[in-house]
Amino acid sequence: MAITQALCTSFKSELLNKEHDMNTNTFKIALFTSSATLNATTTAYSSSNEASGTNYSAGGATLSGGTITTSGTTVYVDFNDPTWSSASFTARGALIYNSSVSNKAVCVLDFGGDFSVSSGTFSVVFPTADASNALIRLA
Repeated sequence: MAITQALCTSFKSELLNKEHDMNTNTFKIALFTSSATLNATTTAYSSSNEASGTNYSAGGATLSGGTITTSGTTVYVDFNDPTWSSASFTARGALIYNSSVSNKAVCVLDFGGDFSVSSGTFSVVFPTADASNALIRLA
């Protein structure tokens, strides 16, 4: 099993088919264990090998603050960093997906190793939101 960070191929195609509306759809982030297989070919959220534990619910958390920005010839999206408080679980990666449109996959995040929290706050800190670093960007 492996988690490989990528913008999902299906998401790219679905954007061109006008299936995602970054302004009005609800986007979520689900956390996964090292037993999950997630990569560019992932097409939709599944609870298989999803993280579990105290204060983590299947399906993950709703992302807030989604903003679309244009910088030169690049367009990118940024969300607020999601957090789980008073939590206890382990996660190896995540999937951002569109819960408004059949839970279609957007992008896979690879944490580079297992991260655990025990009765604390677990945060996913997104990279700098700019044309070179944002997770979701089209150049």
